[in-house]
Amino acid sequence: MSSDTEERFSFFNGKKVLLTGGTGFVGRHLLPLLLEAGAEVTCLVRASSATQNLPPGVKIREADFAAGTGLYEALTGQDIVIHLAALLFGFSQQDYLRANAVMARQFAKALRSLREDGRLNPGFRFTLVSSQAATGPWRDPPGAPDDVMPSPVSAYGWSKLLTEEILGRELGSQMVTLRPPIIYGSGDRGLLPMFRAAKTGLAFCPGWHREFRVSAVHADDLARAVLYLCCPEAHGVYHVSDGSVYTMEEFYRAMGEAVTAALGRPRWRRPLILQVPLPVITLSAAISSVTAGAVNAVLKRFTGHGLPRAPQWNLDKCREARQEGWICDGSRLTRELGFIPEKDLAAGMQEAARGYRRDGWL
Repeated sequence: MSSDTEERFSFFNGKKVLLTGGTGFVGRHLLPLLLEAGAEVTCLVRASSATQNLPPGVKIREADFAAGTGLYEALTGQDIVIHLAALLFGFSQQDYLRANAVMARQFAKALRSLREDGRLNPGFRFTLVSSQAATGPWRDPPGAPDDVMPSPVSAYGWSKLLTEEILGRELGSQMVTLRPPIIYGSGDRGLLPMFRAAKTGLAFCPGWHREFRVSAVHADDLARAVLYLCCPEAHGVYHVSDGSVYTMEEFYRAMGEAVTAALGRPRWRRPLILQVPLPVITLSAAISSVTAGAVNAVLKRFTGHGLPRAPQWNLDKCREARQEGWICDGSRLTRELGFIPEKDLAAGMQEAARGYRRDGWL
């Protein structure tokens, strides 16, 4: 960190921070920043979480997010909670609501108990990383403002909005919410299929003859934005992006350039971008959802265990892809807190592609 940045985040020094989702994609980018800022970090994980790659110095606490066991003990004595964990891909609409909203309800119950017992630290803060899916689609620049009336179009978006409301009722002004758009960077499995498609020489844009404009933010910048939201002066709901608006074709072209460079291929090997009519992408999502759901049900019936994860392309994600755009306005985060994104799309895509290559994913 620069000296200015170190001074900005000096309030973290010695603070106890509880992080959910620390073993995931964004957590991988956030943890080094928290440790560098001097925070005492504890990762709250499930018993099945892979914790072997967590940085030295990070403590680990286990909890059952669905049952709520272990949450009260983990929250005791904490100064800041950063809540990243969420279900991104489900087999059905109810999966998102059960996972994300139930987790929020259990957190709220544990926090209420701490407050009633007088064990909630003075100045306690809760930073929730939500999603623009909770805000809803927006097609016109500069993008969805922070105070817009939410209008989710997907079960995932509704589950994130419900998470905000459940925790917000319990925490009030002690909670700050961040709603990022497309997040990308090394370690992300969500966009990995698109990078792999670019490697084969193809990329697919949803819709025929339409721009489908989006905002995006690299995981490093998102991690920095999370630190800003933990500042005492942060309040309410913030959107974040890299400050630019892209058509989906521009997004894929930057991805293709990065993949080409990471693989050491000549520039003429950049992927061909195909615009796919909406009825076709809807049919493909239906096939993916129905097939995965059927296989999952059969496995549960005969083995007691379903598929390890839901398909990344499904009808719920298709509902988001059918919209006219996903743009958000992150200017308030800059204006009020001084956050300035550091990675543009080209640099961010290069970091992501190099990371995939390094990890053997690409």
